[in-house]
Formats: sequence, C-alpha cells, structure tokens
Amino acid sequence: MLLALILSTLVCINDSEDKPHVKSKEEYRVYDETTPEQVKDFYRLNHTHQTVDFVLKKEKEYLPLRHKKMGIWEALSIFDTLVDESDPDLGLPQRYHLFQTAEAIRRDGYPRWLILTGLIHDLGKLLTFFGESQWAVVGDTFPVGCAYSERIVFPEYFNANPDKEVPIYQTKYGIYSEGCGLFNVHMSWGHDEYLYQVVKNYLPFEASYIIRYHSFYSAHLHGAYKHLMSEKDKEMLWWLELFRRYDLYSKTEEKIDLDSLIPYYEDLISEFFPSELDW
Repeated sequence: MLLALILSTLVCINDSEDKPHVKSKEEYRVYDETTPEQVKDFYRLNHTHQTVDFVLKKEKEYLPLRHKKMGIWEALSIFDTLVDESDPDLGLPQRYHLFQTAEAIRRDGYPRWLILTGLIHDLGKLLTFFGESQWAVVGDTFPVGCAYSERIVFPEYFNANPDKEVPIYQTKYGIYSEGCGLFNVHMSWGHDEYLYQVVKNYLPFEASYIIRYHSFYSAHLHGAYKHLMSEKDKEMLWWLELFRRYDLYSKTEEKIDLDSLIPYYEDLISEFFPSELDW
C-alpha cells in the first residue's frame, strides 16, 4: 500500500518523558529582528520578485495543469522532502503538519471536507519540484497591482520591487476597483493558487476558498484589503479565521502515530478525489 510505504519512514514517539514544548500563540509568526536570517532572506526575495508581470507569467505557465498526473497519496509521498524556508515554526517533516492540522480539526468534530482541507492544504508546495524557487511557492500571499499593506510581513522589503516604480500599482485600488472581489485580484504566485486550481472541481466552495487564501494573513489575521473584498469574501473570512487556528497553532514538535491514521484518510480521500488529478 502506497501510503503505508511512504509513512513507514516516520517513527511514532510516545515517550512520555520526551514531551514537546507547547508554544503560546504569541510565539507563532514572529517576524522581527529575532526572526531567523533564512526566513528574512526568503521574504527579501519574495517581496522583490513578486511583480504583476511575474504573477501573470506563472498563471499562464501553470494553470493549464499540464505538468503531471498524480493522486493525493503520490503527492504526499514527495511532499515530505520539502523544507519550507518561510516557516519559523515547524521543525518536523512537512507531512506532520498536514496530519496535525487534519487531526486537530477532526478532534473538534468538523465536517469531513474540512478535515480533508487540513490534510491537503499545503500540497501546492510541490511547485518546488517543478523547478520553482521557494520565494515563488511558499510564504504569505498578498495582492499585486495595488498598494502593499503595512500588515504584510517585512513590508520594507517591497522597496526593491520594480512595481514600486509603477504609479498605478501603488494606489489603494491599483488595477482593481472597490469591492471587486478577491476572485478578480491577482495574488502573489504560490502554492495557494496552484492547489486551488488542482482541486477546486472536487471540493465544496468553502474548502477551495480556504485553500486559495489560507496564506493571505494580512487579510484574515490583520484585517487588511477589505476595500477589495466582495460581500462574499467578507463572509468567508470566518472560515479563514477558523482554519487559521488549526493550520497555525497545530504546528508543534509532537509526533503522532501516522500508521494508525491510514485507513481513515484513505477512505476520506477516495470520497472526494479520483485516483489521479491534473497538476
């Protein structure tokens, strides 16, 4: 069984004497002078190179979904080799974060589609295996083509972005209009938009929306960019805020018995997805 094979390399640690540090909410997403240098370097590159032209180029390149055909389990099997350079909060293999998120949602009794969303929400990071630099895959997302919010992490790094020299891109609405809706806004290119395009035809609207905007922290954590949101977007903030609690605060060093979870998640994935998807 493929899932059993890919999980066999991870060992469950149940030693009660090796308890992980439990972080407070204030210890997550610390972006200041104490942030690790590799994270700062990541955001320097991200904020410098995520331009309107770059985003449009990547949408054209990837959104036909013609790079690969594979199932969710195969995607999980290669996902674990990724090290997210933008994340200061996770030291375990990436797959643990997916199962930690899903299991936290499951424990609180939410619908199966939301549990599945927790399991797969970061699989768009497989873009790195198609040759994309991490600054074009991971990290917080934000609109391009309009003024940058000061609530984006390390906003000072945008000073090196060529779009800073395009006057219309530095106005409040930029190339958009008031209340135009996020579906009409070009976000910085990354794993959110990519995975949304891969899975949107198989999931409830709420699930695909969460996947598309879960890294848009300046909006759902700090309240930025509401002037671009439609009424539907504003309604959906509730789901993004709910999901954030499980996505962000499930990142601990606690290891879980992944082997015991195989039957449940095999059944869950087969309920929503075919054996292969276009990537």
